[in-house]
Amino acid sequence: MPGHRPLEYAVIPRPPRSSKPTVAEADAWADVLVRRHLLFAAVLTPTGQWLVQERPDGPVRVLAGPADLLALAAILQQYTRSTRPESR
Repeated sequence: MPGHRPLEYAVIPRPPRSSKPTVAEADAWADVLVRRHLLFAAVLTPTGQWLVQERPDGPVRVLAGPADLLALAAILQQYTRSTRPESR
């Protein structure tokens, strides 16, 4: 049926997290985002902030901490899924 999304692509609301994202969790996501070429670089600073860059010649963004990096990962994941040919 045109315009119908298959069940496996349906967005299911998740309950709120019971804990704050950890540095280890953010580090794992940063690694995935860089390996999948969704980010050019993601670096954890000694202050706990993250420096991220989408392209080699792009601006460097400063994220406040793990929660911001996970929020960015969610946005990039949603964008990637929405632009796949099979999800249109």
